[in-house]
Amino acid sequence: MERSELLAHAEQSIARGSKSFAAASRLFDRTTRERVWLLYAWCRACDDLADAQDHGGELGDQAGAAERLATIQRLTHMAFVGEPTGDPAFDALGQLSRECDLTQAMAQDVIAGFALDAAGWRPQTEADMLRYCYHVAGAVGVMIAAVMGVPASDEDTLDRACDLGLAFQLANIARDVAEDHAAGRCYLPADWLDEAGIAPETLMDRRHRPTLAGIIQRIGALETRYAASARIGAQRLGFRQRWAVLAAAGIYGAILREALRRGETAFDARITTSSAAKLGFVLRGFAEALLPARNGGKPALSRRELAALTTFG
Repeated sequence: MERSELLAHAEQSIARGSKSFAAASRLFDRTTRERVWLLYAWCRACDDLADAQDHGGELGDQAGAAERLATIQRLTHMAFVGEPTGDPAFDALGQLSRECDLTQAMAQDVIAGFALDAAGWRPQTEADMLRYCYHVAGAVGVMIAAVMGVPASDEDTLDRACDLGLAFQLANIARDVAEDHAAGRCYLPADWLDEAGIAPETLMDRRHRPTLAGIIQRIGALETRYAASARIGAQRLGFRQRWAVLAAAGIYGAILREALRRGETAFDARITTSSAAKLGFVLRGFAEALLPARNGGKPALSRRELAALTTFG
């Protein structure tokens, strides 16, 4: 397929799969925006294949997860070696790999997250949960940074890009506790639940709501530290890139803030962000992008530390 055809498919994919990300991506310069859309198409296709779903919708039959994972691996490899895959989302990755400094190792870090889900893995510790967040979102942040032109030698900025993905995924985990439970999944650390006296199978019992709201507060504290680190890295980008990243950070952060505000009722309905609220974060991101860069530290477990954790509990 021609690049224009791949791009049209990618634009449709992001419009269906993530209205929040689609809104923020409009703030990028044209070249960056197109490349982010191409990358999103691959991420979305992998996620849908892994979970047997359509653009992040309801999970399908999870039988055959290993075969679907093998398909992701095969098509991704074909994309990187320049072979047509027959799937526009994977061909989009191949196109992108010819335009940007993306590597198969970066893609494999993302695919490792799908492998964990395929194996029915559950986090035992906080570090486990963060490592999962690294694979399914932090590693995507690294790929987006590469698409935006951050060189592989700029380790600190790549760390900060990863931290933004970690913050996004922590917000998703907090928002999707009930939805994940209904699908037979749980991304809350087992030792947190043990400390709270909650058995995984009774997670959504009404009697646990006050304690569960406290666990969401704990996730919120982690998300705050990772989002703050990411904002420092964002200040090193070009203005349009910085604006888009900061707007996205505000939109995703609002999901978690709303979960914290709702407390015990946060699990009754899926949390969404209105168009008006998104516009507000776009404007706030513009103002924040005008501010000078700040100095600051990083969370204890960031990209390189998490990548070094070779085993899970």
